[in-house]
Amino acid sequence: MTRDDTTMDNPLLTLAAAAADWRTRPLEPDVEHHARRAVLDWFAALLPGCVEGPAVALAAALVSERGTGRAVNYVGGGTGSARHAALLHGIASHTAEFDDIYRDGGYHPGSPTISAALAVAQDVGASGEDFLRAVIGGYEVGCRIALALQPSHYRNWHITATVGTIGAAVSTALLKGGDATVVGHAIAIATSFAGGHQENLQGSGQTKPLHGGHAADAGVLAGLAAAAGVTGSPGSLHAPHGYAAATSDGTGDWDLALQGLGEWTPITRMTFKNHGCCGHIFPTLDGIRALRAETPFGPEDVARIEVLGYGPTRSICDRTEVETARDARFSLQYCVGALLVLGGVRLSAFTPEALARPDIRAVMPRVAVGVDPDIAAAYPGRRMARLRVTLRGGQVLDRFQETRKGDPDDPLSDEELSAKFTELAATALDPAEARALRRAILSGPTLVGALKRAD
Repeated sequence: MTRDDTTMDNPLLTLAAAAADWRTRPLEPDVEHHARRAVLDWFAALLPGCVEGPAVALAAALVSERGTGRAVNYVGGGTGSARHAALLHGIASHTAEFDDIYRDGGYHPGSPTISAALAVAQDVGASGEDFLRAVIGGYEVGCRIALALQPSHYRNWHITATVGTIGAAVSTALLKGGDATVVGHAIAIATSFAGGHQENLQGSGQTKPLHGGHAADAGVLAGLAAAAGVTGSPGSLHAPHGYAAATSDGTGDWDLALQGLGEWTPITRMTFKNHGCCGHIFPTLDGIRALRAETPFGPEDVARIEVLGYGPTRSICDRTEVETARDARFSLQYCVGALLVLGGVRLSAFTPEALARPDIRAVMPRVAVGVDPDIAAAYPGRRMARLRVTLRGGQVLDRFQETRKGDPDDPLSDEELSAKFTELAATALDPAEARALRRAILSGPTLVGALKRAD
């Protein structure tokens, strides 16, 4: 796949060249630090899903398919093939709803991309630096394709399931030593494997975490295929019958997607979650926290809470019927109740005991969700909410929440990110193991080797 295959402005070829450039270009300390933060956050999201959830069930069901290889299985223990590990880790890291977000593309890159990259890096014996470079390259391509497809792609498709396949393929191809030609074929092949629709995100069931796992697994397959010489069409992203045309309005906004290419890279602009629920709920939770800091009130004081957000605030998160933890993580009403009653929306908010609490449930009917046209117009680049809290005494509290804690314009500090990791890692590791893993991720020179011993 060369530039002679098609026009000079082919976005697939441009992105493939940009990803391949991460194999050798200078790795600036700031970019490396952001990449290590992304890996730390991935482990924070992964570890709860290694002890509870669909990855545990799949690890047992697929034990005969583990295969041979050097990729560590953090869910079931031992080692096996890169595809097997990537599948389980993609599921586990997308289960507790704590995985990272590329806000402007509405995309969770870490679950599929790092799951694939770490499994392949361990299997091929890559260095820590090569692993980080592959993660950065996978984020570069995946996040920029998300920009090109959104917001219309999200109408019917779960973008982490779809574009995540492509990010995972890029990381795999880079770790297999692929140049721009190989990476381009990996992207092209991955577009034919990418799937995952909104009903299994918005509806009932446990399929959504499997989206992250399938994307990681299929991405590894695409990357391995490209490295083995299998080819794909260079028009797979932008052609009239290509991926953008099939899954969004038009053939993609590639001017937006390629803006600043070579000047900044998406992994430096990530959102790390500060709440254990759907990110569309975050502006509401942050706004209520701010209001309570100014005027303290409890759940019993609330007569009504009105929330105006953007489209998915209502279409995905306006849920008054909650039966499972998965339902609760996508219910703005439940999460507001949990915040007011428990003081936070972390893992403890979704235990069976919390789900059964009548004081949390009592808040839910008092929360109404709508859409503000101006806020909707700014989505996905801005995630905002307009709040009105009416207290039982008649006092009305208003707030326009312009950002989310954890977004690039209000990021989690290194200390806050480490505290999140420590909290979530406690589900699977003892304190000494968690500290050792955190040190290896943030400062270890032999990163992949250290992580191979972390099981």
